[in-house]
Amino acid sequence: MTMQTQSIDAPHETRQFQAHGHLDVVTLGDFTLGRATFEPGWKWSEDVKPIAGTDSCQTAHSGFCVSGHMTVRMDDGTEAHMGPGDVVTIPPGHDAWVDGDEPCVFLDTGVAAYAKPAQ
Repeated sequence: MTMQTQSIDAPHETRQFQAHGHLDVVTLGDFTLGRATFEPGWKWSEDVKPIAGTDSCQTAHSGFCVSGHMTVRMDDGTEAHMGPGDVVTIPPGHDAWVDGDEPCVFLDTGVAAYAKPAQ
């Protein structure tokens, strides 16, 4: 293993959501980090579902909410809210949406295949 650096402000890849935001992705070896910017009005079932082709998000997320607010609803109906400073883990099988009129910025380690068309 060698030391590597890459600025998230110069990502290796940017994945556009359907209408409300994007995901900047940096991959160093087997480590991938994404900085998602979820704009007001973003909802997984409207902005990523058409890309992923699944009924709910099937990605496991772990990360840190930098700014903004979001609600996550699991397929079983349980909900959680995240805001600035929250560290979260979210298992597969959920929908999510931005709360309020401020973008939600989230650093996520579970994005290697997130917001990519189903193969």
